[in-house]
Amino acid sequence: MATENLNDLRAFVAVAQARSFTRAAAQLNVSRSALSHTMTTLEARLGVRLLTRTTRSVSLTEAGARLLSTLSPMFSELDAELAALRSAQDKPAGTVRITANDHAIATVLWPKLRELLRAYPDVRVELNVDYALTNIVEQNFDAGVRVGDIVDKDMIAVRIGPDLRMAVVASPDCLGSQPLPTTPNDLTRYPCINLRLPTHGGLYAWDFEKGKKSLAVRVQGQAIFNNTFLMLQAALDGQGLAYVPEDLAAPHLENGRLIPILQDWWPRLPGYHLYYASRRQMAPAMALVIEALRVRR
Repeated sequence: MATENLNDLRAFVAVAQARSFTRAAAQLNVSRSALSHTMTTLEARLGVRLLTRTTRSVSLTEAGARLLSTLSPMFSELDAELAALRSAQDKPAGTVRITANDHAIATVLWPKLRELLRAYPDVRVELNVDYALTNIVEQNFDAGVRVGDIVDKDMIAVRIGPDLRMAVVASPDCLGSQPLPTTPNDLTRYPCINLRLPTHGGLYAWDFEKGKKSLAVRVQGQAIFNNTFLMLQAALDGQGLAYVPEDLAAPHLENGRLIPILQDWWPRLPGYHLYYASRRQMAPAMALVIEALRVRR
């Protein structure tokens, strides 16, 4: 395969994953028109249309989706091997890309990784905020973060944080003279702040547990976010009840700006785990990141 053809295929993967010529061009550091020309030339050479273009979006044809599913893992493995070869020097170097939700980044990843970056100036870390259960191989991430250690069989999970406890909170002004909910099902009568999950496109159901009882409640309200910190702020602003990690709400519970709701039903969840593909040769920068994040018992 000629070098320029390999570059064209890399360009296709960038466009296909970004679903945008503008964003892909910025990632590749080329002009949008040059990238569009590259894709047109590639399609002509292959004799098949890979992308469907409109004035506002880019989507994959069936042939494009098939090609992407083949190229993504191939380039991921190739990049990993090349990074491992380049990193066989005295000082670890290179970029480690991690996808995680905002709470995990703010409370677990960044507090630990900022110290690593100070110690290793040639190591770069890219943290991408995302609530989807991202396929890290297809999306070219080195690792992802999720609650618990249940991952695909070709992945490795490493605990990086303590157990989590979820809390239901509200500002005193929000409730006014209303009585406090006494069971999770009562929440359907109160204004609540929802979280939108991109994986399924639906709203997150609030999980509860008490003794051996467990249930999930779907709540309603005017405000919907895909960001935990904004949900907390909306609760502080009196918009409704919020379901957020207890550690995030704790300072506001202590100063009285928020009050706890259904505290005896708050569930405890397994802590954050870093998951990554099993590879025989791991880049030193990635190994450093794993060790920096790993919980030591």
